[in-house]
Amino acid sequence: QVQLVESGGGLVQAGGSLRLSCAASGGTFSRYAMGWFRQAPGKEREFVAAISRSGGTTGYANSVKGRFTISRDNAKNTVYLQMNSLKPEDTAVYYCAASSLPYTHSSYDYWGQGTQVTVSS
Repeated sequence: QVQLVESGGGLVQAGGSLRLSCAASGGTFSRYAMGWFRQAPGKEREFVAAISRSGGTTGYANSVKGRFTISRDNAKNTVYLQMNSLKPEDTAVYYCAASSLPYTHSSYDYWGQGTQVTVSS
C-alpha cells in the first residue's frame, strides 16, 4: 500500500510559479509511474502530467505543456511538479497518483489527498 502526501500549494499571482511535491511511502517508489491530476470547482478531475518509473519518459496535458515540468527523485521517494507562468485557469486541487504500470496517463492505483493551488488575476 502506497501513501502519498502532497505539499507546496498556495496562493500565487498570475504569471508566478509554484513547485508541488509529493512524498511517497509504503512501497518501492521506483516501481511506480507517477502522475499529477487536478480538479477545479464544478469540473471533473483531469490529467496534468506523468512520469515513468525511471523518469526517462514524461507527458503533459496540452493546457500545461511548456509551462509545467514533472520530475522525480527516486532516492527521496518524491515527485515534483514545477509550475511556471501560472494562469487563473490553473486554479484547482492538485493530486498526485501512483501507478503500478511503467507509464500511463490514466490508470492509477493510489492517490494523495490533494493540495490547493489558487492563481489570482
